[in-house]
Amino acid sequence: MPTIIEICAANLDSALAAQEGKAHRIELCSALEVGGLTPSAGLVRAAVAALSIPVCVLIRPRAGHFTFQQAEIDLMCDDIRFCRDEGAAGVVIGALTDAFDLDIAALQAMRDAAGEMEVVCHRAFDFVNNPEQALEQLIDLGFHRVLTSGREASVWDGREQVAQYLRQASGRITIMPGSGVTVDNIVALKAATGATE
Repeated sequence: MPTIIEICAANLDSALAAQEGKAHRIELCSALEVGGLTPSAGLVRAAVAALSIPVCVLIRPRAGHFTFQQAEIDLMCDDIRFCRDEGAAGVVIGALTDAFDLDIAALQAMRDAAGEMEVVCHRAFDFVNNPEQALEQLIDLGFHRVLTSGREASVWDGREQVAQYLRQASGRITIMPGSGVTVDNIVALKAATGATE
């Protein structure tokens, strides 16, 4: 099975370069220096119009922790509906409770706002207390992918945990290694984890 490569792009030039470089999909965001935030409406519209590969949009209204107030959840749902209306292929989301469990109510609201778009859980997943339980919850919610570094700063350090997630997922959801993937380690990372994206 061929490997699907997704590139994180924070501006239109990067998104176009990713497509030119034969990436299969992009995650569109802004402010990578703080882990990524929701890109502007103009950038979303421009990227979807300019690219022939799928555009998945990061939905994260601010830097910091992943526990959101209701007003922030409402804002994220509005951003998701905008992305859906603009023709984005998917959205990348995540939300936790104060106890570091998945915020199921918030995720369900965002999942509903996404409609038929792909829904991906971002690296908030790496901060949950019980990732095995959280993975099953994401499957139950109908998520398509999980982006994870295996609970480490670099996915190379978390590669054994990523491989465990892949075994648990057993094809029910895609596990996508991220954070610290480079030209130098991607082949070894694929071999160590069994990841296909």
